[in-house]
Amino acid sequence: MTRSLRQRSFDLLLDQSSPYNRHFEILFGVFDVLSVLTIFFETGLSSAPGTVIARSHIFEWLELFFTLVFSIEYVLRAISTPNPLRYIFSFWGIIDLATTIPLYVFWLWPNIGGEYVVIWRAMRAIRALRILKLLRLMPTLNSFWQAVVEARHQLFLFYFFIGIVMVVAGALMYGIEGPVHGFTTLGVSVYWAIVTVTTVGYGDITPHTTAGRIVASILILIGYSVIAIPTGLITSQVTKDMENRRHSRSCIHCHHTGHDSNARFCKCCGHRLPMS
Repeated sequence: MTRSLRQRSFDLLLDQSSPYNRHFEILFGVFDVLSVLTIFFETGLSSAPGTVIARSHIFEWLELFFTLVFSIEYVLRAISTPNPLRYIFSFWGIIDLATTIPLYVFWLWPNIGGEYVVIWRAMRAIRALRILKLLRLMPTLNSFWQAVVEARHQLFLFYFFIGIVMVVAGALMYGIEGPVHGFTTLGVSVYWAIVTVTTVGYGDITPHTTAGRIVASILILIGYSVIAIPTGLITSQVTKDMENRRHSRSCIHCHHTGHDSNARFCKCCGHRLPMS
C-alpha cells in the first residue's frame, strides 16, 4: 500500500510525462494565484476594519485551507521522490516549505500577527514564486530560459564590465562633485551612476558642474547599450534554438528537414512527422 501511494503521488506530482501531472501543476498554480490574491485583499481591507469582510474570519479560513493544501502537496512530494533529502534541500523544496510554514509560525508565535504582521504577510507572499513551476508547461518560456542559460557567459562578462564602468563613473563623480552636491560617499556615487545608466533618473542627486554633467551624459548614452546588448544576446540564442528545432525534425520517409515546430506532416512527401 505504501509503494502504491508513493507511485501514485509520483505520477500525479513528479512524472512530467503524465497528463495527470500537468493537470495538478495547473491546479496548484491556481491555488498559488488565489493565495496571493487573498493577501492583497486582506491588506487592502485591513485599512477598513468596519467592513463585513474585515470583521469576519474568512481570511483566517482561507489561510488555513491554503496551508493545508500546500502542506499535503509538500509531504506527498517528499515521500514520492526517489531522493527525499535532495528534494527537501533543493530550490523548489525550500520554496514549497516556505509557503507552508507562515501559519505554523503564527501558531507558534502569536505575537507575529500583531507586532510583525508585515513580515508575516511577506512570508505568505513568497507563494508567488511557486507559479514559476508552470513554466515547465510552456515550451516557449522554456526556450527563453534555455536561451538565457546558453548566453550566461556573455551576459556575465557584459554586466561585469558594466559594474566596472559604474565604479569608475561613481569615483569620478565623487571626485568632481563631492559631498557639497550630494555625492557624500563612493557608495552614493555608484548608486547615482546605476540610476543614471539605467535611464531611471530619480533626481534625488544631480550633477551641478560642467564636468559632472559631461560624465552624466556619457552614462546616459551607455544606458542604451545596457538595454540593447543583453536583448540582442538573448534574441540571437532564441533564434538559434528555434532553427535547431526546425532542423532536428527530420522526416522518417524522405529525411527532409526545416519543418515548423507545430507541423504534423512532412511538407515534401506528406508522411507523419515525429513528435520531437
